[in-house]
Amino acid sequence: MADDTPVAVLDFGTNTTRLLITNGTSVDIRTHRITGLGRGLGKTDRLSEEGIGRVLDAVNEFKSLISENGVQRIRAVATSAARDAVNRADLFEPVSAALNHELELLSGEEEARYGFLGATAGLPSTDGPFLVIDIGGGSTEFSYGTHAAEIHRSVDMGSVRFMEQFFINDPPKPEELSGAIQVARLHLDDIDRDHAIMGTAKSVVGVAGTITTIAAVEIGLEPYDPQIIDGFVLSRRAAEDVFRTLATESLEIRKYNPGLEAARADVIVAGCCILVAVMRHWELEECLVRESDLLDGLAFELLAVE
Repeated sequence: MADDTPVAVLDFGTNTTRLLITNGTSVDIRTHRITGLGRGLGKTDRLSEEGIGRVLDAVNEFKSLISENGVQRIRAVATSAARDAVNRADLFEPVSAALNHELELLSGEEEARYGFLGATAGLPSTDGPFLVIDIGGGSTEFSYGTHAAEIHRSVDMGSVRFMEQFFINDPPKPEELSGAIQVARLHLDDIDRDHAIMGTAKSVVGVAGTITTIAAVEIGLEPYDPQIIDGFVLSRRAAEDVFRTLATESLEIRKYNPGLEAARADVIVAGCCILVAVMRHWELEECLVRESDLLDGLAFELLAVE
């Protein structure tokens, strides 16, 4: 590590805009805003003006934190929604100007690799090989390895994408839920054909908002406490229970579940479908939940630069 000056990493995701400020030791600020950047993208192939506006509002908030903490180095990345959008320049130009730093497009493979690095940080290598599952708003990344991601795969299934693709009714009808799960399992069949070893990992690690939220709902965690979530072991039975509860509630009732951020209530059931499909498909009995993820993997690389 070159010095103790903190770095900042920003992630512009399909549903959430996130910020991590860290120097690797004492400074560790994490915050996010649910901006819904990728909402409606499946129908139009375009990022909406409203979504971009919400992202820019978040950036203006984050800039104050970046300045207050004396950050010298920044990395800003965009993921699934930006990969799919024909008008990504409408996002990249104003965000890059606001940050005075170029926003970059991260490939699904890079997203998986950095996510693995962050998710497995501090875990003993004897617990490997690891399968890291990162369920986002537009895509889900799978990465497998012990010391680094030896195999990685990005799949076009995410909480926003599946919510808009499969759900019409509130609460969703059983056939809508089963349709989402069936399509998720077809994607997993594809992974099995190419990388059958993924389903044989010794340890499974889950990151990002869908999985941390399911863990928080299982605990009934109010207010949200990342220190309690990080390292929580989410069993398959608990994930199924949370899924059944949330899927049978209307959106208005669902919002009031302790541990569930109200702004995430409309997409969480679709995220549950993906997690449940993964755990059923590979017969995973439990998943270690981590707060550290893609942001941390990117930060490690920035901090390592002399």
